[in-house]
Amino acid sequence: MKKNKIIVVKGISIATLKYSNEDFISLTDISRNKNEQEPKDVVKNRMRSRTTIEFLGIGEQLNNPGFKGVEFDSFLFEAGSNSFTLSPAKWIEATNARGIISRRGNNGGTFAHKDIAFEFASWVSAGFKLYLIREFQRLKEDEASRLNLEWNLQRTLAKVNYRIHTDAIKENIVPALITREQASFIYASEADMLNMALFGKTAQQWRNENQGKEVLSVGKQACLPDRQAISATMPA
Repeated sequence: MKKNKIIVVKGISIATLKYSNEDFISLTDISRNKNEQEPKDVVKNRMRSRTTIEFLGIGEQLNNPGFKGVEFDSFLFEAGSNSFTLSPAKWIEATNARGIISRRGNNGGTFAHKDIAFEFASWVSAGFKLYLIREFQRLKEDEASRLNLEWNLQRTLAKVNYRIHTDAIKENIVPALITREQASFIYASEADMLNMALFGKTAQQWRNENQGKEVLSVGKQACLPDRQAISATMPA
């Protein structure tokens, strides 16, 4: 679970986080738009609704193989009665739900998958939901921009390190009295040793399979300079 990121919607700070590679948004923070002093009561009150339980249950049935349908049916049957109460923690524990997360302590509260959070926000305020979606999209666009910057940086570092690597081959591995053709063979062999270690194929095989497409992951881009540096320091 990654550290919270904050978006500000109409002056209210709303925490978001990444869990199991999915985006979650704080229902507790969204509820401050309706009740700033006791936002958790807003969440509990909404979870008493039969339509809310039905919505949550269908979402779990579609996306969570471990969801406990019998317990869900029990909540659905009781929902709406005057005596019925349901907290997020009780829902999670009883049904093994994954669409909602309950966290304690600092930066805690109730978090829900973004699809659930947007639906919850529409109940709090239809206008607030639109502002929330806009700020959340802005956050994702900023993350995408940073990822693209990281990609370009890793490409540049890989190019610089590769030049250092080939210079090391020239100075330490390639003998002084060999032909140009022999030298190019040694360069290719050393380069393909790295390619085989990291990618499981030579550069030529990769080009044949991908036909020039940019499919190299950021992780492999980051690993390549280290592999080059290690290889350059190995004795001939």
